[in-house]
Amino acid sequence: MTVLREISFPDPADNILFDQVLLEVAEAGESGETLRFWESPVPFIVLGRIGRPADELNVAAVMQQGISVLRRCSGGGTVVQGPGCLNFALVLSKDAQPEIADLQRSYGYILSKVTAALSECGVEADYWPISDIALNGSRRKISGNAQKRGRRFILHHGTLLYNADLNLIERYLATPPSMPDYRQARPHLEFVANAGIEPRRFIDGLTRQFGAGPVQSEVSATEQARLLELRSAVQVHVGL
Repeated sequence: MTVLREISFPDPADNILFDQVLLEVAEAGESGETLRFWESPVPFIVLGRIGRPADELNVAAVMQQGISVLRRCSGGGTVVQGPGCLNFALVLSKDAQPEIADLQRSYGYILSKVTAALSECGVEADYWPISDIALNGSRRKISGNAQKRGRRFILHHGTLLYNADLNLIERYLATPPSMPDYRQARPHLEFVANAGIEPRRFIDGLTRQFGAGPVQSEVSATEQARLLELRSAVQVHVGL
């Protein structure tokens, strides 16, 4: 049974790190499959595991506003988090889910369920390899995804723009050094869009797609201890 976790922290770093904690605890044999949803009450920026601030950020704007810049454990590009951006994270077992053994196949398998949940909300969208979901017709991106793969489990996490301030993306993010072909070199505000849905409907739909439940709202002592251990490593000092 995939456990459902609806846990959002007030601290941006804790929100990013808790996905990693869920993977590590599963790898240690202390938990199993998990579906988590969260949303940050404040804007911040997240770099992928090897993202370079000088390449991916409008550094002057970031430093002027003093917005937090953090680094996640997975790959992928840089994103702006905050209100109106719903996050989902899946910790899945390679043994229980043979579809996720291969990297590209796993994206197709997981994101087909995400697009099915969106369709239930009246939003028709397609999966664009390797890790995007974009609206049909306009091909405007509403979801980006990334993974960290362990020995027995994988962490797949993604964003869903539903009512985000898209101007923050234009303000803080540089044109990415590499772009998917379907983007066709469009600037941020011509490429990204909000899905315009009620997030609760999407949460319920994706929960059904993965057969998740019941809800577990408490953070265990093991999870809390690991979260504390990881906190010192997540901040990125943009000006250095």
